[in-house]
Amino acid sequence: MYRYDEFDRDFVAERVEQFRGQVGRRLSGELSEEEFRPLRLLNGLYLQLHAYMLRVVIPYGMLSSRQLRMLAQVARRYDRGYGHFTTRQNIQFNWPKLEEVPDLLADLATVEMHAIQGSGNSIRNVTADQFAGVAADEVEDPRVYAEIVRQWSTLHPEFTFLPRKFKIALTGAGHDRAAVRVHDIGLAMVEDAAGEAGFEVIVGGGLGRTPMIGKTIREFLAKRDLLSYLEAILRIYNQFGRRDNKYKARIKILVHELGAEKFTELVEAEWREIKDGTLELPAEEIERIEAYFADPPYETFEADDAGYLAMLAIDGAFRRWATSNLFPHKRPGYAIVNLSLKPLDGVPGDATAAQMEAAADLADRYGFGEIRITHEQNLVLPYVAQRDLHDLWRALDEIGFATPNIGQVTDIISCPGLDFCSLASARSIPVAQRIGRRFRDLDRQFDIGELHINISGCINACGHHHVGHIGLLGVDRKGEEYYQITLGGSADENASLGEIVGPAVSYDAVVDAIEAVIAAYLEHREPDEPFIETYRRLGAEPFKESVYGKESVHDAA
Repeated sequence: MYRYDEFDRDFVAERVEQFRGQVGRRLSGELSEEEFRPLRLLNGLYLQLHAYMLRVVIPYGMLSSRQLRMLAQVARRYDRGYGHFTTRQNIQFNWPKLEEVPDLLADLATVEMHAIQGSGNSIRNVTADQFAGVAADEVEDPRVYAEIVRQWSTLHPEFTFLPRKFKIALTGAGHDRAAVRVHDIGLAMVEDAAGEAGFEVIVGGGLGRTPMIGKTIREFLAKRDLLSYLEAILRIYNQFGRRDNKYKARIKILVHELGAEKFTELVEAEWREIKDGTLELPAEEIERIEAYFADPPYETFEADDAGYLAMLAIDGAFRRWATSNLFPHKRPGYAIVNLSLKPLDGVPGDATAAQMEAAADLADRYGFGEIRITHEQNLVLPYVAQRDLHDLWRALDEIGFATPNIGQVTDIISCPGLDFCSLASARSIPVAQRIGRRFRDLDRQFDIGELHINISGCINACGHHHVGHIGLLGVDRKGEEYYQITLGGSADENASLGEIVGPAVSYDAVVDAIEAVIAAYLEHREPDEPFIETYRRLGAEPFKESVYGKESVHDAA
């Protein structure tokens, strides 16, 4: 993985001391909260419903075991013994004391971590496919270019105060696991007719109160032109993006109002002016960064491990976990292992300090000391030999990370909601827990198959409800919590936004409504047909009928 050079270390250390001074001025009263707000936001510090919250950035979701142990230490020393992994491959600490945040950041700096640009109208944490560099279906490893983009975008003098927050994601595979079509800029690695790898450039995606799927503005961009083309996009956005209305300030609104064709013309004209200048990406710089992402010292295996296959045959619980939580590796004899942070009665994405330390130990023992964070709020060990899988599974079970539910009905994406967030209209976490309890039977989960439920506590859509196969949006009705149901969303290469299927349902009724939707799917699906395909084939009507009854559907029609 990328290691800080001398400039990186000095830069982060200086930023910690700058923020220490800013915090001191706030605590002394020299700065008001209004004056302090833009300073803390650029350092990832929010003021939530009950306390400050610190968002620590994890570039492209990649951690060393040493870094994970530091996150555990932070959870113990500065928080309440746990952290919350997010859909942006970050970790959030919900209870730090303001006076201790500079010390917290100084501790993070010792393991090459920080919270810079964790918030504010800047370019946020650059994300990527959690299986980057190890997936069998990959065109090329996108982490190399994610790191290049990270270096280019961190405190970029021209883009530190954009009209609104800005998010960039990269994927290197045909199957999109990075949700690039719902980002401000999505970069999908593709090959041209000559077999050269480059990027499809997608702009103007995003969720929130005006959800949109991004538009492809360039089918193929050569790698050498990556930074100059991103610069051109950001310049057009910085020039024409609205600053008078934060609800219309995202680049998706600009692309929509100008039209994709006109927006592309502006970007291309700007790009022609700068593409042959200092931003051209030299091949030697790409090679330099590539060296940080060299393969670990794999062993050579010719075929699947015989002991692993034998355990699959005789241990049903292990087989169920392997079916759900393993993903094919590019190397024979290895597997990509998903660690579920979705215990059936737990909080989606939460991990205790003890769990983080145990996961770091297991990464050292079985996975070359590396851990990944997923967009689905889970963890990944990307380099596990098949011969070690049974022992690893038993160890994961001991720490509560072996729930065999990846991609299933209880693998729920959820924002913190009204339990923590000052912007939320309704709770998310208790709804996720109630769904988990309702569908806790593993046989039932496996019968239902792949099904993504996403929950957001407000219109800001931090739970990505718009792209859940089933999405729930919390709304407030005269002080009571209700949930709007959307169906048919997807964040992959066939990205789609969910459709609202009817009136919002109450907190007490929402789990029954989810069960009714799933019952309709089970009734109408074709053999081996996943939920999203059944929905696309049939449309909304049978699902509406299952929730609201025939009379309501006909009245709506």
